[in-house]
Amino acid sequence: MATTPGTVAETAVYETELAGLMRLHRGKVRDLYALDDDRMLIVATDRLSAFDVVLPDPIPGKGRVLNEISLFWFARTAHIVPNHLSGLPLSFAVTDPAELALLDGRAVIVRRLRALPIEAVVRGYLIGSGWNDYRARGAICGIALPPGLQQAQALPTPIFTPATKAARGEHDENISFDATEQLLGAELAAAVRDTALALYKFAAEHARVRGIIIADTKFEFGVDRLGRLTLIDEVLTPDSSRFWPADTWTLGSSPPSFDKQFVRDYLETLDWNKRAPGPHLPRQIIERTAGKYREALRRLTGP
Repeated sequence: MATTPGTVAETAVYETELAGLMRLHRGKVRDLYALDDDRMLIVATDRLSAFDVVLPDPIPGKGRVLNEISLFWFARTAHIVPNHLSGLPLSFAVTDPAELALLDGRAVIVRRLRALPIEAVVRGYLIGSGWNDYRARGAICGIALPPGLQQAQALPTPIFTPATKAARGEHDENISFDATEQLLGAELAAAVRDTALALYKFAAEHARVRGIIIADTKFEFGVDRLGRLTLIDEVLTPDSSRFWPADTWTLGSSPPSFDKQFVRDYLETLDWNKRAPGPHLPRQIIERTAGKYREALRRLTGP
């Protein structure tokens, strides 16, 4: 079942312990359970990580928002790349009514694939660590950019800037495309790059019509037993992407966002070394963050 720290509403799901299922992994946000050799159950909890540290307070309802947005994008990007969804209902793996209620809207059964050891980051705008790298070196992950670009400026064309996956509590590290080729092989690295760019461009066009700029995002991929590239984990959510309201975007400054950047900005005001344990969040920050996640869902998937 679920455990929740005492500082947040009881409806928040911080961790899960499902009877009769073996937990494979507890990530920053997701709990993974083995079903058999070919399938597993992924639960999107309400945990929130910032600066690669899982914070002690969950954001109520966040996991359901992440799951619903991911399902929305999985359905709409299947023409670009297959994904890991199995199509099986939760009742295939879980029969206890209380557990089914807990998992409703926040869990999916997926195919078990070999996950690739990189995060496929695509940047369309100059912000965050990319902005810092550009100011220092005029390039991001070895990709030279024109001089004179400003913070939050759209790049001449979206760029692929992969990163290694860090263990929980550690920091991801940006790597070059050459390093990606060494990890994956030239053919697979090129397929990941081209697919990630295609996904970003497709999603950015949809989001812009809905009043959202997708400044950057990260995808995760796996391969099946036949070596076919497959989209896994989450896709184009407020956790994996930087969403800006298009009507408040301003060149030269960091725009407000619909994602967890709001929490990062709050944490930057604290005397915290960005290492575990993370600080507790005030009630107001939790509620405003939950509202931002819901607004992203409404804008992206609503009529």
